[in-house]
Amino acid sequence: MKAAALAALLALGGCAGSLLQSKVVPPTIYLLSPELAQPSAAGVERTIPVDLAVLKPRVRAGLETERIAVLYPDRRLDYFAGARWSGPLAEVLQDATVQALHARAHLRGVSGDASVFASAYWLELEVTDFQAEYWSPDQAPTVHVHLRGRLGTSADRGILGRFEVEARERAGANRLTDIVAAYARASGTALAEVAAQAERTLTPP
Repeated sequence: MKAAALAALLALGGCAGSLLQSKVVPPTIYLLSPELAQPSAAGVERTIPVDLAVLKPRVRAGLETERIAVLYPDRRLDYFAGARWSGPLAEVLQDATVQALHARAHLRGVSGDASVFASAYWLELEVTDFQAEYWSPDQAPTVHVHLRGRLGTSADRGILGRFEVEARERAGANRLTDIVAAYARASGTALAEVAAQAERTLTPP
């Protein structure tokens, strides 16, 4: 009887061990690093005495995930297998927007929405497109980034300005590293324009 019980325990232990040894390949994690073009020499040289909070973007349904989205000619939305952004798209784009504003807008302070009440102004983006689009099965996809923005005041939630930016970049080849590079170029173009819009709106007359 004892021998039978011992054999059962050993069998159970072997089963548990095999369950813990997963053979699923973990996804590759990609950082979104927007490529920002060099600002022109004629840009604003002085610091604008404004503190701006970047709110977490509102993301279109289907894109509110850490998965990298792909759109096919039949308008079917899917995701690249085995690949992820470093976080949910809203968080990744919020961080990228803060970095772009630090680099391109001449504002005194830029921060995430955790300190929104310490900033006199806020920026909110709506993400309507952020996917790689295939229009032909024998061609590399084009990354499409489309953002709508609102700038306002924290004191009364008043709207100072609205804008819309859009960028498209063809991937150099139909492989994931080239597609992620196209995401970097397209998001860099779009976020550079976001920074320019914020600077124009918040620059005192």
